[in-house]
Amino acid sequence: MADKEAGGSDAGPREMAPTSAYSSPARSLGDTGITPLSPSHTVNDADPNVSEQQTFLVVVAVDFGTTSSGYAYSFTKEPECIHVMRRWEGGDPGVSNQKTPTTILLTPERKFHSFGYAARDFYHDLDPNEAKQWLYLEKFKMKLHTTGDLTMDTDLTAANGKKIKALEIFAYALRYFKEQALKELSDQTGSEFENSDVRWVITVPAIWKQPAKQFMRQAAYQAGLASPENSEQLIIALEPEAASIYCRKLRLHQMIELSSKAAVNGYSASDTVGAGFAQAKEHIRRNRQSRTFLVENVIGEIWSELEEGDKYVVVDSGGGTVDLTVHQIRLPEGHLKELYKATGGPYGSLGVDYEFEKLLCKIFGEDFIEQFKIKRPAAWVDLMIAFESRKRAAAPDRTNPLNITLPFSFIDYYKKFRGHSVEHALRKSNVDFVKWSSQGMLRMSPDAMNALFKPTIDSIIEHLRDLFQKPEVSTVKFLFLVGGFAEAPLLQQAVQAAFGDKCRIIIPQDVGLTILKGAVLFGLDPTVIKVRRSPLTYGVGVLNRYVEGKHPPEKLLVKDGTRWCTDVFDKFISADQSVALGELVKRSYTPAKPSQLVIVINIYSSELDNVSFITDPGVKKCGTLRLDLTGASGTAVPTRREIQTLMQFGDTEIKATAVDIATSKSVRVGIDFLNY
Repeated sequence: MADKEAGGSDAGPREMAPTSAYSSPARSLGDTGITPLSPSHTVNDADPNVSEQQTFLVVVAVDFGTTSSGYAYSFTKEPECIHVMRRWEGGDPGVSNQKTPTTILLTPERKFHSFGYAARDFYHDLDPNEAKQWLYLEKFKMKLHTTGDLTMDTDLTAANGKKIKALEIFAYALRYFKEQALKELSDQTGSEFENSDVRWVITVPAIWKQPAKQFMRQAAYQAGLASPENSEQLIIALEPEAASIYCRKLRLHQMIELSSKAAVNGYSASDTVGAGFAQAKEHIRRNRQSRTFLVENVIGEIWSELEEGDKYVVVDSGGGTVDLTVHQIRLPEGHLKELYKATGGPYGSLGVDYEFEKLLCKIFGEDFIEQFKIKRPAAWVDLMIAFESRKRAAAPDRTNPLNITLPFSFIDYYKKFRGHSVEHALRKSNVDFVKWSSQGMLRMSPDAMNALFKPTIDSIIEHLRDLFQKPEVSTVKFLFLVGGFAEAPLLQQAVQAAFGDKCRIIIPQDVGLTILKGAVLFGLDPTVIKVRRSPLTYGVGVLNRYVEGKHPPEKLLVKDGTRWCTDVFDKFISADQSVALGELVKRSYTPAKPSQLVIVINIYSSELDNVSFITDPGVKKCGTLRLDLTGASGTAVPTRREIQTLMQFGDTEIKATAVDIATSKSVRVGIDFLNY
């Protein structure tokens, strides 16, 4: 990036947003602001402190998923042993219960009662009238992805329609995991385990916007995992990055290669999707008695085939979102470089549940389904549990129908509501593939079930197709399919059919735990990912000398006879620019008015690359550095003050600092996307 003269900005003449309704932030502050010193632009310093890690006895990672959650840990003295949490009580038949459902139950007084299977089962056993008083929440993590203007006050709605602050719910859930993990660590070590001995890692989707990532950190502070004063104790890890770190360690027997023409583990490619996967799962189930996974320190076989510069895609398909990340290998250490900023969308397995709900609305009427959910919330949960286990039985080559038990209260309430039977409704509806069985079940043909998967899987495939069009992605060697939804044979087959000829498609056997284990490895060595892409453009608001004909007239500000152009966006870094871990961008500014005693530097962000003014559409304020310029008594203060501003990038979160060079006073700020 070229240096800029103090007098100008790189904003050329351009269309301005009408400013009649928008008063200039600089004017309204009554603040004379700052102007760049020239030349001031240095970049690519790495912060020497990045590698100095605090010492923790153990790393605990929490995979806070949309549909299920869990934790795993590793003692820093034995980093090759990853312990996955105990088996959860009350697991469902046919579903591995090394994670527990992301469900939470609060008492009618809004106090935490239980989490996971325990919450679900207790809620389920409540008398229907009593159940209406309790607050039951599930799949609430998606709210952070779908809320455009997320704040600390964003609400969630419980099953009974009552609202509660999202921050409270997330803090309750994280506190629950903290207590579970500390109890297990204390049991295992035979002595009381302190929270200060733990480094926490919480995983979030890479495609989440910055406010959602920050929200998770705030919830963790509220839950007592870490504090703003000791923020290093908590790392926010990006889910596909964690998966990527784990996949590097895999040996051939720990994965299934969909695209191999040769046999892997003795199964041919045609077996692998169906029978082979079942055998692989059986192999895992036998080994499940031990909850400790040994991660070899060597790089796995697949990885050893990668050469410097090779690229691979991680497709993390979970309950709520699908996250796509492209990484490149850097040898000899095997460090990773993010090649293309994370993309994806709300195409998780929840999409299949929504399609099922739409199908029920089509058969029984939207009005009935809405009423049933409100009046019989526990029975609705029951119905969705029944659907979940059948959903897991869906497969491309399945020929026999899938039966879904309708709760008695569904059949009963429908008769009261409509005056005729469920069976009658099925006959009347024009849904061909769903029949009524005399045992009180909905009988779905395999085609009907596959149709429920289709919209979500189509979205994933389409998104991957777009990604493969990008020049950076065209020569990918491997595609790693991870996350809970990656267990679905229908998704595996679709990915294989679409991309099997472009790259090798690999699925780790314990696919649902990949992110959790990778997050532990990331906590043990957060420096493994050396280069990331900046998700946003960052800069500060400055005054530049006003240039007639170049700057818009409504931006003219005259102070003490000097003509300034106000609201100029002075860019630190562009969206999608590569940034190294700990990379510092430094800029120097000076108060526009020498007599100023307080300097305020406002930090702004935008998803767009080309930003000229802080009033441009989509520019958001995300931080303020306030520096007191009163010098120490008796010190001569230079007439031209230099204020150095530093922003540190390349981590999953960003920090900013301002230093008054004359007095060495400094202020630090974490970028805040929730409170502006």
